[in-house]
Amino acid sequence: MAENGGTPRRVLSEFSYEPAAAQKGYTGQTLYVNLTDGTVASKEVTEEMKEKFIGGRGFGLWYLWHGVEDDTKWDDPENEIVISSGPCGGITQYPGSGKSLVVSISPLTNVVIDSNVGGHFGPLLKAAGFDAMEVQGKADEDVIVYIDGTTGKITIEAAPDVPVDTHKIGHWLIEDMAETEEDRYYMSAVSAGSGADHSRFGCLNFSFYDRRREEPRFKQAGRGGIGTVFRDKGIKALVVKTDPIRGDMNHPAEPARISRVGAKMHKEIHDYDDEQCRMRKRGTTYLVQIMNDYDLLPTHNFRYGSHEDAPKINGDVWEHEWFTQGIPDGCWYGCTMACSHAVDGYELRTGPYKGECVIVDGPEYETLGGCGSNCGIFEPWAVLEINFYCDTYGLDTISFGTGTAFVMECYEAGILDKEKTGGLELNFGNAEAALELLHQVGRGEGFGLIFGEGIHRMKDIFVEKFGADRQFLEDIGMEAKGLEYSEYVTKESLAQQGGYGLSNKGPQHDEAWLIFMDQVNNQIPTFEDKAEALHYFPMWRTWFGLCGFCKVLWNDITPPDNALTDEPAKIPEHVQNYVDVFSGVTGRDVSKEDLIAQSERVYQFQRVFNIRLGYGLRDHDAVPYRSQGPVTVEEYESRAERYDKQLKEDVGVDPEAMSVEEKVAALREYREDQYEKLIDAVYKRRGWTMNGVPKRETLEAVGLDYPDVLAVVEPHLDA
Repeated sequence: MAENGGTPRRVLSEFSYEPAAAQKGYTGQTLYVNLTDGTVASKEVTEEMKEKFIGGRGFGLWYLWHGVEDDTKWDDPENEIVISSGPCGGITQYPGSGKSLVVSISPLTNVVIDSNVGGHFGPLLKAAGFDAMEVQGKADEDVIVYIDGTTGKITIEAAPDVPVDTHKIGHWLIEDMAETEEDRYYMSAVSAGSGADHSRFGCLNFSFYDRRREEPRFKQAGRGGIGTVFRDKGIKALVVKTDPIRGDMNHPAEPARISRVGAKMHKEIHDYDDEQCRMRKRGTTYLVQIMNDYDLLPTHNFRYGSHEDAPKINGDVWEHEWFTQGIPDGCWYGCTMACSHAVDGYELRTGPYKGECVIVDGPEYETLGGCGSNCGIFEPWAVLEINFYCDTYGLDTISFGTGTAFVMECYEAGILDKEKTGGLELNFGNAEAALELLHQVGRGEGFGLIFGEGIHRMKDIFVEKFGADRQFLEDIGMEAKGLEYSEYVTKESLAQQGGYGLSNKGPQHDEAWLIFMDQVNNQIPTFEDKAEALHYFPMWRTWFGLCGFCKVLWNDITPPDNALTDEPAKIPEHVQNYVDVFSGVTGRDVSKEDLIAQSERVYQFQRVFNIRLGYGLRDHDAVPYRSQGPVTVEEYESRAERYDKQLKEDVGVDPEAMSVEEKVAALREYREDQYEKLIDAVYKRRGWTMNGVPKRETLEAVGLDYPDVLAVVEPHLDA
């Protein structure tokens, strides 16, 4: 039996090790845990891994590739969850260096998903001696895996009395496992929740201890259902504890170089954030009003891009009326951007925890856009309540919000009714119904069980059980590859349509966000220009996930003279910062071109991985038509002047002689053709065949000429 300040726990398996201190960003060890047979072991991190796959997402893909078979499904025991922060993850001198990447096979997409996350687990895992953690197998009973980096002991323990919902686990961690007050600061848990047991879009919550609030808080690896995999494996929590964190934890090659660049960045944040995005005061909520002003805020299932009630949930409201403490909140030591805001003392109005006063982390923009405007909900309390329950139930707010908007449109279109939904009146704007749907997912009952399947599978259910029109559902169901869309209207940005559709994992903005370059500033007018942007920016953003960095510090704060540079969209000064930090940590002198090359290798590898799993070809890169243009007459008429002008100038037809239905059809034919031409240009730029398969010479050029990698693509190259 094990006891750490609380309830005795039954140990199922135990492993002792010698914690290795990181040198130049790497400890040289990975922790492997197999829950089926109780194996706990240490694996060597090879020089080849560091050279070719860097860390983070790269390590996750490498381990997963070798851990699964060609026909492995998300709920097979051999599917893995891999967590890695990368070589720069855990430094404290440069802001935004506390990120981790989680990789698995997704229950939504059936292919590889990667999801980035803040919180303390990834960096503390490295402090405990491991560059990554690889979890495989399934436990016979609910367990926790406890990594004690202070004693060099790892245990798998039965956890029948450990709560499942995240905010309860967070308190259990500090009350039952922390031996001293100081332990609370250097412990972190990964958890999911009861919602992840009953849906395909479960998320993971990574905890961090807020010293000022003296409470645990959480950041989410939200996308793709990794929390569902986590619970399917029988895990209630992964827990790590370390000695106090020191600024030289990574033992970088050139500490002075990192400190010099970090000091410059800290000053930039201090001097300019208040006049730019105000991230330190309102976080990503600043985006709501901007997106609304540019007709980009999803409203009523992406039909529209703005709403008169958007000011009710914009950044002013959250900064001045809801976010508490009035000072920056950071999710990793040393981050002066500190944009992780929260609401203290919120009294829950619904659900199993009604009446409890809780901390709600966020909301972030994606939650406001998805669970707010996209569902026609503009009541701050309702969005906050949805935010909290999604987190504690372990559910992705993006999938929940986009999925709820989809079923609301189906309800208003007559595909669903109260009989089919079990009494839920799912009209746009009905916050109470949205919350009850959320609680049904948490309980695993009623219409919530259907909803928990995600949009891709709901479409099949609505056709088979309710006689819905397949084409209409395909047009309005905002998912691609099985993953629900994140919260931007892309109708007027062909490049962003490609940024969503041509992403390896599905429509997530963290790979490419090109709307302003394309739609607002017209900086990439040709297909070739767009293809170049859809090469560089996905590679650049991939790089953050290899190394342990947060994207926010790249472009949500910019030098005042950035607009005068040759490539302002790339933020050249910040790119050079990352060159200096990576070189300073690892001792490997690199150029900005080397960073893109590092990412391209991993990106091409992930594409091949999707093909290996039976997907990843051209038809897998299709998008729902609503992301390209107006599906309904009502949508067309909401922007009639704009669309009529496009028909006349771009399509070459006279809209005056056409019915609205004919206009919708003509615009659709044109826009779908534009998307196909974009795919051709992007495939050419990425070195792929016109069926989306990386060519042999492309893989050889990036150093991926492994026999097992080439064996995946060769049958498709000969076809």
